[in-house]
Amino acid sequence: MSHEHVSNTSRIWKVFGILSIVTIIEVILGIIKPESLHMTNLLGMNLLNWIFYALTIFKAYYIVWAFMHIEGEKASLRNSVVYPVVFLVIYILFILLTEGDYVFEVFRNSTIKWNF
Repeated sequence: MSHEHVSNTSRIWKVFGILSIVTIIEVILGIIKPESLHMTNLLGMNLLNWIFYALTIFKAYYIVWAFMHIEGEKASLRNSVVYPVVFLVIYILFILLTEGDYVFEVFRNSTIKWNF
């Protein structure tokens, strides 16, 4: 019984390329900060920040997909790993944005001074 070794060099370069492109897009957007994205608000936050969140979540998902070999598993295992994480990330974003906006409004509209 012989087992043939399969090279994953092309797969590694593909993953490296995709993650590099997404990171380069993030860096370029962070340096340029296009005013059309930076000054456009969506759900209490500017559109540029939403793009950063989306790209970061994509990178995290793709890293799990590629390096933890989730793509080779059955759909039920993939879903049991991915769905709770997606739910928790959306939930924590909702909580942070809601509470952060509340604290900002309290300090902006009251006599309490910014002391931090």
